Amino acid sequence: MNSFDAIVVGGGIIGLATALQLQRSRPGTRILVIEKEDRLARHQTGNNSGVIHSGIYYKPGSLKARNCIRGYQLLVEFCREQGIPFELCGKIVVATEEHERPLLNNLYERGIQNGLTGLKRLKKEELKEYEPHVAGLEGIFVPQTGIVDYTRVAEKYGALLLDAGTEIRLGERVLSIKNREVNTDKGTYTANLVVNCAGLYSDKVAAMTVPDLNVRIIPFRGEYYKLRPEKEHLVKNLIYPVPDPNFPFLGVHFTRMAKGGVEAGPNAVLAFRREGYKKSDIHLGELGESLAWPGFQKVAKKYWRTGFGEMYRSFSKAAFTRALQKLIPEIQSSDLVEGGAGVRAQACDREGGLVDDFLILESDHAINVCNAPSPAATSSLAIGETVAGIALPRLS
Repeated sequence: MNSFDAIVVGGGIIGLATALQLQRSRPGTRILVIEKEDRLARHQTGNNSGVIHSGIYYKPGSLKARNCIRGYQLLVEFCREQGIPFELCGKIVVATEEHERPLLNNLYERGIQNGLTGLKRLKKEELKEYEPHVAGLEGIFVPQTGIVDYTRVAEKYGALLLDAGTEIRLGERVLSIKNREVNTDKGTYTANLVVNCAGLYSDKVAAMTVPDLNVRIIPFRGEYYKLRPEKEHLVKNLIYPVPDPNFPFLGVHFTRMAKGGVEAGPNAVLAFRREGYKKSDIHLGELGESLAWPGFQKVAKKYWRTGFGEMYRSFSKAAFTRALQKLIPEIQSSDLVEGGAGVRAQACDREGGLVDDFLILESDHAINVCNAPSPAATSSLAIGETVAGIALPRLS
């Protein structure tokens, strides 16, 4: 009863999509999904901003680019088939300073290289046609971008898995993996293959099967404000700044939500615990691990000014408002009410690199998805397809 072909660790959107693609690729495969929380999609998936990403940002040929473009197509088809509401409303990316113009042009060229069609360069006066209240020097309209509730998507993945005979065990934490044996706080299971999709703890699980693991998950909290209902008219759809190419975050932006309302943010600050959704959430052991990691120390030294600015905005609503005013000058501090927060599982290597691409590591009896931040939710079915392609020969 406790023997399976494959065990998937993690009940977020990536773990569920991977199990689903394994099940679809080889019906009858005995799969167990283990999730430590009492419900699915509790962490990165459940606190996602709900954007369907187009693939414009990612280096051509990278895992992010390939899986985002493919995942976008699969996700839209899935939502249509399963009756999950979504909207391809498009977004604009706006240059607000002169030095951002060449970066915007690079972004446009990257979108073309990644196969996006219908991209439109916008002059200053044309920006108002898409977002009447925006300010900027020029921009790009990206028609493929959309919005969806990823918790609903993940829950549908889970429902389809259960219908196909996959077991999902909630409230169960993996303690160790030794060869083909997985030990949890509630039992012991065996499997030909373990697939690690543990998100914020993916490095901890990977270290059980990969000796001398060269990456550490560094948790970055992204905090949001929401626009007051009477100010939601200031944003029609989605408004993004030009991202810093040296930093794997997109900057504070405006997002119309599939569930209603408009979010503003996020910033990106070091979380003091892996699941630290509040400033007061502190785990000294986990914080110590982050601070002691040589790679993070190098990142902090290199980006200390950026990090300080993000932290300052975390504690200063006025500073957060000023960042938003670069895109919409009319926004006032009184227009913003505190929203939620998510925590991004960002892999950092020992040499000081914030891993920019999806990272999948293999060992004898395991496949480890060690870096799957945004656009992982959009890419989920494609990542699942990729991992299933690696897994199936091992299960034959």
